[in-house]
Amino acid sequence: QVQLVESGGGLVQAGGSLRLSCAASGRFFSTYTMGWFRQAPGKEREFAAAILWSGGTTYYADSVKGRFIISRDNAQNTVYLQMNSLKPEDTAVYYCAADVHNTIVGLTTSRQYDYWGQGTQVTVAS
Repeated sequence: QVQLVESGGGLVQAGGSLRLSCAASGRFFSTYTMGWFRQAPGKEREFAAAILWSGGTTYYADSVKGRFIISRDNAQNTVYLQMNSLKPEDTAVYYCAADVHNTIVGLTTSRQYDYWGQGTQVTVAS
């Protein structure tokens, strides 16, 4: 069982920045693919970013590419999402997720992930 706890959400003005953190339990965090997804009111959950176990390979949705940066600290069992140049359309609940099988194919789809955090709200005011 892997527990994931997000933090760092809040209210920010358009153009501002936020840094989300996701702390994971367990001894094998360094072997997991980690992802960030988001869900806006009335919309389906969508992929934002993912990072492979080593931290050397990252993936981004087109909507956040160039503005968001995913990173991880395996010594601290933590994955981060640095969000810059935020837009009102970035408003959503942000979830981190762990793929303990460390697959690559399908990592932009939510069903690929085995464990989820409770989510943290990000609101971007115009």
